[in-house]
Amino acid sequence: MLFKATRLLRHTRLLSLFHRDHLCPIIPPGNQSHPRVNDASYLRLCINMTTQDQRSMTYAEAGVSIDAGNDLVKRIKTAVASTRRPGADAQIGGFGGILDLQAAGYDKAPLLVQATDGVGTKLKIAFAINKHDTVGIDLVAMNVNDLVVQGAEPLSFLDYFACGKLDVETAATFVEGVAKGCQESGCALIGGETAEMPGMYADGEYDAAGLATGAVAQGQGLLPYKDAMVAGDVLLGLQSNGVHSNGFSLVRKILEKHSLTFHDPAPWDNGKKIGESLLVPTRIYVKPCLELSRKGLVKGMAHITGGGLLENVPRMLPESLAAEIDVKSWEVPEVFKWLKRAGNISNLEFARVWNTGIGMVLVVSSANVDEAMSRLRAAGEKVTPIGTLRDSAGERCALQGLDTWG
Repeated sequence: MLFKATRLLRHTRLLSLFHRDHLCPIIPPGNQSHPRVNDASYLRLCINMTTQDQRSMTYAEAGVSIDAGNDLVKRIKTAVASTRRPGADAQIGGFGGILDLQAAGYDKAPLLVQATDGVGTKLKIAFAINKHDTVGIDLVAMNVNDLVVQGAEPLSFLDYFACGKLDVETAATFVEGVAKGCQESGCALIGGETAEMPGMYADGEYDAAGLATGAVAQGQGLLPYKDAMVAGDVLLGLQSNGVHSNGFSLVRKILEKHSLTFHDPAPWDNGKKIGESLLVPTRIYVKPCLELSRKGLVKGMAHITGGGLLENVPRMLPESLAAEIDVKSWEVPEVFKWLKRAGNISNLEFARVWNTGIGMVLVVSSANVDEAMSRLRAAGEKVTPIGTLRDSAGERCALQGLDTWG
């Protein structure tokens, strides 16, 4: 009895210490009359908890590696620096990206235009085949193409990369793709954020978003020039690279229906696997379209993304005018033909989900068609007249020749 009493007294004294140091989570500090004070098993639990609590914990144990983040910054510095341009040195590591508008060529305060977008479920393909550079280009393209249709020159870009566990090689490859897209569009990658958030994403998966800033010089005018558009103006279509970055939830559903994986041969693309073929990046139209805008050869532009021709073309038109488009005027890419057949997609749905082969539509006067097409072709674009503007009778975009789509 003496031994047990001594042991219990020792436990009670330890418990008093726990109370004083706020180490016992259940009994409030100083509450010596708590009914569990004499519960030996509970006291042992407190002792064990206290012993364990003395071990120093780390952020890495929680799933966030500061070292990996630092390694990523070192890895991507060269790629990021390659995007430098007048007004932005593309040096990362500070607390914010810097853009000097005067050094960028804008002596007078310009109109600033900003766009933000992501890549969408096209990323699922990148995860599946472990190819991450092209979706980095997609991220830039989806933003800068939205700037140029307003006549804005892309100047800077910020990216956000979020994952559950940071894999330096994957993230670096993605950012290198972003840098390539920035080079192609003439804007500087001036900063970004890498967020490692354990439990938020499945292993090997991530999400990304971008923010692009562009400028329109004073006196240049902001596109579209709706007041200048008239019936008879010509619509020019610029060829797309394929599916670009929209409609991939439906693409994946169609593949699933036919028990196809991203590693299977592409039924529409001999010699390539499905994943490789679908990951062809969104075409960046910035430089040739910006040239036409600055030379006054274009009245409006529409980037054909989600919603297709039917919903994007009307966004640049005045209420008084409608677009009449002949879908026989361009060749629909094989990937779209296969998807339409394999998914039994109606013509209307087909025109609303994908770009169907036309990634950008321009409005030009009939007098400027030849010069505009000549300049676009000289820049490497495949361009064709696809329709005209007419007085609106309620329908904002009429597609002619849909029967040729089957």
